[in-house]
Amino acid sequence: MRNKLRAILLLAAGAALMGGCSSLGVKPWQRDVLARQDMQLNSEPLDQAIDDHMYFSKEASSGGRGFAGGGCGCN
Repeated sequence: MRNKLRAILLLAAGAALMGGCSSLGVKPWQRDVLARQDMQLNSEPLDQAIDDHMYFSKEASSGGRGFAGGGCGCN
């Protein structure tokens, strides 16, 4: 009796886990919403270009947006 109950619970838990993964991904009709300009990671390309130029000038390298302070060692 206990093994049968345990098997049923295990089967139910497995079915619940498998059913939770069935709705992953973006449907083709949802892509227009995600492609909007305000949904982009870089929604302001001019501000991003100015920031890149500023960090390039300070650090003498590209892609330094993740760190604070300048190349002189000051924060």
